[in-house]
Amino acid sequence: MGLKIYEYKNCDTCRKALKYLDQRQLPYQKFPIVDSPPSRAELKQMLAHLKERGQGLKNLFNTSGEMYRELKIADRLRDGLTEKEAIDLLAQNGKLIKRPFVLSEKSGTVGFKSEVWEEIF
Repeated sequence: MGLKIYEYKNCDTCRKALKYLDQRQLPYQKFPIVDSPPSRAELKQMLAHLKERGQGLKNLFNTSGEMYRELKIADRLRDGLTEKEAIDLLAQNGKLIKRPFVLSEKSGTVGFKSEVWEEIF
């Protein structure tokens, strides 16, 4: 599979992440997260990686996004949105997914924190 990065071209954080990968000459495949969101299987794989680091379902969501607020996802998560329902929502709408969304054979993360990336990649 190699390194896959789902990004949004107008996202400063995504640009920083791509610059990080380029500076380290790490090969990757880039996908537009809105037009081609990660598959359900990739979302489940990412959730497993996040859980290994003590994170959870909420960490998959772009909590600062307009759609997150419009759909009242915070309330739905608090009221018991199931993992399956969340994965279905995310797979259908890339704007809901925290970006960049980076996945490899062995690991994955969302967002860009250089210290986390140093550990993973």
